[in-house]
Amino acid sequence: MIVMKFGGTSVESAAAIERVAGIVRARLARRPVVVVSAMGKTTNKLLAIANTAIEGKREEYICQIHELRDFHSREARQVVPLAERAELDRLLDEHFQELTELVKGLAVLGELTPRSIDAISSYGERLSSAIVAMAFRHFGMPAAHLDARQVIVTDQRHTQAAPLYPETYARLADVVPPLAETQVVVMGGFIGSTREGVTTTLGRGGSDFTASIAGAGIGAAEIQIWTDVDGMLTADPTILPGGHRVKTISFAEAAELAYFGAKVLHPATVLPAVEKNIPVLILNSRRPEAGGTRIVKEAVPCGNVVKSIACKRKIVLVNVHSTRMLMAHGFLHRIFEVFDRYETPVDMVSTSEVSVSLTIDNPRHLPEICEELRQFSEVDVETDQAIVCLVGDNIRYTPGVAGRVFGAVEGINIRMISQGASLLNLSFVVAEPDLFRAVEALHGRFFGELDPEVFDRNGAVHG
Repeated sequence: MIVMKFGGTSVESAAAIERVAGIVRARLARRPVVVVSAMGKTTNKLLAIANTAIEGKREEYICQIHELRDFHSREARQVVPLAERAELDRLLDEHFQELTELVKGLAVLGELTPRSIDAISSYGERLSSAIVAMAFRHFGMPAAHLDARQVIVTDQRHTQAAPLYPETYARLADVVPPLAETQVVVMGGFIGSTREGVTTTLGRGGSDFTASIAGAGIGAAEIQIWTDVDGMLTADPTILPGGHRVKTISFAEAAELAYFGAKVLHPATVLPAVEKNIPVLILNSRRPEAGGTRIVKEAVPCGNVVKSIACKRKIVLVNVHSTRMLMAHGFLHRIFEVFDRYETPVDMVSTSEVSVSLTIDNPRHLPEICEELRQFSEVDVETDQAIVCLVGDNIRYTPGVAGRVFGAVEGINIRMISQGASLLNLSFVVAEPDLFRAVEALHGRFFGELDPEVFDRNGAVHG
């Protein structure tokens, strides 16, 4: 068995779903289990409906719900067999009636809780997975729809739920293989439920995570993430177009890239796959013939020092300084205790005897954090920063990498430098206006020559 995940752009329309059906049909012999995201921007539209409702704009949210239903009906009717049209109408009626009642309740309360956010945003995957299963039957493939909430069991942390792995794996192993013997199993990504059956979500981008969990639970031979780019690239295409495709990369390298902004992969995706040693492939649903990127357990030999350059924008740099803490123990503990109390993750850290610089990407509680930090230190904050992260297994073995990096970006003000304990990455912070210039210079320095076993020169096509 293999798991094939298709993102929102891969199922955004009838034409896109037909393309997906062709890709899946070509792999029927491998007993595919298909995981799909919501169609196009459906999740964003659902959350917009919820926000309109709590603002008390009844006519507007009713209109938005009708538009969303019409969109699903219009695209689905082009790929659902005539014999199942009545079933499609029943499915849409049922889900949109439920959604309307839920939204009316929000309008009365005037409040959007994490639990209600999960309930609202789950409808995208619930609809898309049922529609895609019908479409597969239209295109001549036996298909079974599986509500992911029946098999993905999570804790109660709404909007960022964590899987309860033993129970989830047991359910997946019990339910999926028998279905996959004779049918293509189709399930929605991103959604799960608590032990009590309350709907939860794994966080935005969580469909990749669902695919990895499903693959681990059924012991898949391979997990395929189908998106709209040819795989992982040597640079973020939104910052520097024309990067080269990375053919093969290790789990550890992919995790670093995902964490530091490589958007083709959800950061948590690799974890279940690593534990079960299941290869993950990143592939392009618009160019299925392209080779993609294969993510494997061990790093492959590579002639290049760096595999890829990732970037994380909209970063806030926080500098904490206190001469009173010179030679005093507990300084770091006091700082990070404050960030922990406000549940604000820290990306990068650089320290000296009396100062600490760190970066965060969620400034929601920054005023309160700074107020507490100022009780024992001086604090200054720099907004509109960006992290540039060079990732590659060879960084740990190659002397002089830092010199080559900072030689390439000479003339650009570096605000902070950090090298991870894994030695797989070298990261630094620049002001956002300097980001393109920094990435362009580094890409020219480290990817002028390419190891053909690991890279495909200019093989990238961006959707």
